[in-house]
Amino acid sequence: MLNLDFRDARPIYEQVKDGLRRLVITGAIQEGEKLPSVRSMASTLAINPNTIQRAYEALEAEGYVYSVPGKGSFAAPCTEVDKQRLENLLGQFDLLTAELLFLGVTGESLVARIQARGGEAQ
Repeated sequence: MLNLDFRDARPIYEQVKDGLRRLVITGAIQEGEKLPSVRSMASTLAINPNTIQRAYEALEAEGYVYSVPGKGSFAAPCTEVDKQRLENLLGQFDLLTAELLFLGVTGESLVARIQARGGEAQ
């Protein structure tokens, strides 16, 4: 499910958060599907449960996960993703696009890459 790299400079909770976000985005974890409990995931990954809890809380703050007291954490519907997160990602996209264009990547190449990922060029 998740692979952790203990040589990675990023904190473990960020690796867990990014891995779970990727699973939600790609559909490997379906909308409404229950995520593993904090304890079971911590046991599986052999890390502190507080690390998993921190990752879950960060994902909930970003809108990818919601919690039901006494029941656990679940994958949120894509419409629940925070508008601020969307704006942040679009800002990052703009910066990366500008840098890629500066480095000589053509606009057509970028559009083709987006279309290959399933998006529509406008």
